[in-house]
Amino acid sequence: MTFAATRLERCLKDVSRWMSANRLKLNSEKTELVWVGSRYGHTPLGRDGPSLQLGTNTVAASNHVRVLGVTISSDLSLDKHVSNVCAKCFFWLRQLRQVRRSLDVESVKTLVHAFVTTRLDYCNSVLTEAPRSATDKLQRVLNAAARLVSGTHKFDRGSSRLLHVDLHWLDVPERVQYKLGVTVHRCQ
Repeated sequence: MTFAATRLERCLKDVSRWMSANRLKLNSEKTELVWVGSRYGHTPLGRDGPSLQLGTNTVAASNHVRVLGVTISSDLSLDKHVSNVCAKCFFWLRQLRQVRRSLDVESVKTLVHAFVTTRLDYCNSVLTEAPRSATDKLQRVLNAAARLVSGTHKFDRGSSRLLHVDLHWLDVPERVQYKLGVTVHRCQ
């Protein structure tokens, strides 16, 4: 493992030199490090992995890092990412539920789209072939958002019909498939 760490340090020095030659700066305070391995193959090191020397600063390894809003764990699972997205979405659903009675349906749809469904759809292509346990958690968020828009409660009859027919929303796995299809179509 120390061979990989020294090789990575050399690469980071080269990147730092290139950046300074192009009037850019590598911010070592915002640099994060995670040593990745699968659950089944190599044991993920997480925080136990070696730290890297980046200039005068030392970058310690952690169990997960954020890259463009997606949390990547050392075992390459999406559990932490899904939990973060669900927590943020449920926070906004609780906030919106407090003002729901003061708003009409179109305003609630707009706010739910702005604060909840955009978070569900952001970088959801990383959920391709994700385990059902991950997509089910996100589906619960989407169901709660649909109940908020419609003003129904959790155990009302026909609430699943509302999601598909009345709101024209796709379930989470279908949203991921749709996003991939649109991305591939734009690449052609």
